[in-house]
Amino acid sequence: MKTALRRIGWVCAALLALLLLYQLWIFTLVLWWSHFNPSSTSFMDIRRDELQEKRPNAELRHEWVPYERISIHLKRAVIAAEDDSFIDHEGFDWEGIQRALEKNQRKGRAVAGGSTISQQLAKNLFLSPTRSYFRKAQEAVITVMIEAVWSKRRILEVYLNVVEWGTGIFGCEAAARRYYGVPASRLGADEAAHLAVMLPNPRKYEKQFGPRLAAHAARIRGRMAYAQVP
Repeated sequence: MKTALRRIGWVCAALLALLLLYQLWIFTLVLWWSHFNPSSTSFMDIRRDELQEKRPNAELRHEWVPYERISIHLKRAVIAAEDDSFIDHEGFDWEGIQRALEKNQRKGRAVAGGSTISQQLAKNLFLSPTRSYFRKAQEAVITVMIEAVWSKRRILEVYLNVVEWGTGIFGCEAAARRYYGVPASRLGADEAAHLAVMLPNPRKYEKQFGPRLAAHAARIRGRMAYAQVP
């Protein structure tokens, strides 16, 4: 019995050490990316693999642009649509989470997530689209790391450059050129609102942008003037 308990203890200690090493690896990347731009993300790798299962030579559309070359309209639109308290919170919008929980209870299913831009960025950089309690917990840990090390400006810059905007399309530059034939710096207010409301499900909305989504884009267009941008 003592031998079995000792082995269990060693296994638990080894697993804990591996978990801590994994967190250290993530934090090292967070520190590195505070000054250097990520060339790829977990989401990009997953989508590339999916595309290459059908077309071995398939590549993603992605081009990094610095913060100054991203339209102010897109910055405002994304904040208005995804995280209107972005400037003020420290990674988590507790009121938004509560509203999402209440909405999900009314609908009887998960229809709202309440995730902030910081949380979404943590997921995009390191995790996967699958849902689990472990993934949500890990997302929270990474969000704390990002908020502790990066400025809000850096968070928004990286988010806009790596977020998915359609099948094989990542980042605002690729999205602007794909949908409007212009660089991200030249996006107007209406175009920015259109792109912002696609973010919850971009691969669906690039094919089906109906009246309901258009009405949502119009609402976001009206709120953009009030969005605080870092």
